[in-house]
Amino acid sequence: MEFNFLMNDVVKVARQEMDAAGYEQLTTPEEVDEVLQQKGTTLVMVNSVCGCAGGIARPAAAYMQNYETKPDRFVTVFAGQDKDATARAREYFKGYAPSSPSFALIKDGEIKTMVERYEIEGHEPIQVVQKLEKAFDEYCG
Repeated sequence: MEFNFLMNDVVKVARQEMDAAGYEQLTTPEEVDEVLQQKGTTLVMVNSVCGCAGGIARPAAAYMQNYETKPDRFVTVFAGQDKDATARAREYFKGYAPSSPSFALIKDGEIKTMVERYEIEGHEPIQVVQKLEKAFDEYCG
């Protein structure tokens, strides 16, 4: 029982970090479809409770709001928490295996690129930022 309270706190903090970073939380498949089918560009951060999400991915996600070239929308789904929303988002990530944490850049409803867990775990936040900046420059200009 104590573990569930601790896990709820971890999840709450992870959600709050994404809210503070300016990301819209998509918690249902319908919300995912509504946002990802829009024209323009959307960065989807697949959030997680793992250490690399908290120490690398979420700090990188927060930083991206400061980058000069950016997508039209910043959203997040929470793997392991909002399972149906995450599963629906992953349907848009054609050609990529499920990965969390991760970032997907969607343009006009289609995946353009992804920063997968193996590109996050064991790396510094600045390395993830650089990958996202390159994607933003290529697809959001």
